[in-house]
Amino acid sequence: MTPERFHQIVAAYGADARRWPEREREAAQAWARAHRGEADAALDDAAGLDAWLAASQLEPPSLELQCRVIDAAPDENRRRRPAARRRLWWSGAAVAGVGLLGGVAGAFAVSFFVLTENPPPIVHDSSYLTSSFGGSTADWSGE
Repeated sequence: MTPERFHQIVAAYGADARRWPEREREAAQAWARAHRGEADAALDDAAGLDAWLAASQLEPPSLELQCRVIDAAPDENRRRRPAARRRLWWSGAAVAGVGLLGGVAGAFAVSFFVLTENPPPIVHDSSYLTSSFGGSTADWSGE
């Protein structure tokens, strides 16, 4: 048992050795007997805190408070209210409507470009469309 561990045990569990962890209780008591002055100072501080905590009494909750808490708790068996179901239905319908509207707009855009007259073909000069990685047709070795 180290002095640091003894102080940790007393700070965490208090001055009463019955509250100390069973695995370390015997070693902590032996350390306290061997180092009486340091152990008594730590145990006196912890005993004061223990007494203060023991003197603190909480009033049990009133029956009214207990009923309010129980009534406010969610009930899994309670069915959803009709207004909540209507809101859920409208949100689903809105998502479906937006998707349908996007599909119609896309179909309209495609049909607009397909049904218009084809523009005249554009002839490209292939010398500037290729890269040197693909095998350029232009010979630049003389420059």
